Amino acid sequence: MKKIYAFMLTAVVAASAFAGAAFAEDATEAAAADWRAELTTIEDGVLTVATSPDFAPYEFYSIDENGNPNMAGFDIALAQYIADYMGLELSIIAVDFDGVLSELQTGSVDLGVAGLSPDPAREAIMDFSDLYYMGGQSLVTVADKAETITSFDDINSSEFTVGAQTGSIQLDLANQYTPNASIVAMPKVTDIVSELLADKEYAAFIETDVAKCYQKIHPELEIVLDVPYDQAGSAIGVNKGNAALLAGVNEAIAAALADGSMSQFVADANELATGEKYEGLLDEAGEAVTEAATETAGE
Repeated sequence: MKKIYAFMLTAVVAASAFAGAAFAEDATEAAAADWRAELTTIEDGVLTVATSPDFAPYEFYSIDENGNPNMAGFDIALAQYIADYMGLELSIIAVDFDGVLSELQTGSVDLGVAGLSPDPAREAIMDFSDLYYMGGQSLVTVADKAETITSFDDINSSEFTVGAQTGSIQLDLANQYTPNASIVAMPKVTDIVSELLADKEYAAFIETDVAKCYQKIHPELEIVLDVPYDQAGSAIGVNKGNAALLAGVNEAIAAALADGSMSQFVADANELATGEKYEGLLDEAGEAVTEAATETAGE
């Protein structure tokens, strides 16, 4: 009798464990499916996205044959894909990079799409999506200085000026790898590159694909070092605590990666970035600011 009871108890426990696992799986699937029913955004029916259009090929303005600036880049294409996937209208707010972080911190936007690295230090002001693109970090200089830099120690002195974008991971990396250098933070990567070309900076920390994009326009730029970084890859910053929105964004990213859309977005952005473009904020009339000259391939 004891043997029969033991067998029955074991069977019940096993069945319960199986049922529990099945229930947990069903609950997970239900939670993922429920995001559409529970989705809320800053403005009903609209996905509001902050971006910093000075970061080709991620986000920038492509200049058409009539001289009109059009928002472009694979981040922008992905943002449109996500909005379409969710059945929402896309609204883009262009700010400087520091402004993207501020908009997310104040909860003024749904998403920040600006080549964001999922830095744990930013988790207090945003949630991070799954990674959608694997980039890298580089130290960049000009050709006549390239041979003088074989390690970060070569420029880790106050006599060397090192550039990086304000509020960016690259600025953190500059402080980490060249803490003794004269580090200059600038709001736009365009300005950092201009300073390099004008011999006002010795080197700069720039995202690798962005650096390669500038190399196509300015062949005198050289990537001299890969910069080690634990939080590799780009994620989308999501309005803190909006679980349904985060679930929907992750589902859309997975779909874009699976159906090949993301690869096409990257290819298209890289091609556009070698043509006529403008990087920065537009004026009140929606035109490129003349002080930040439009760049053309080969110039």
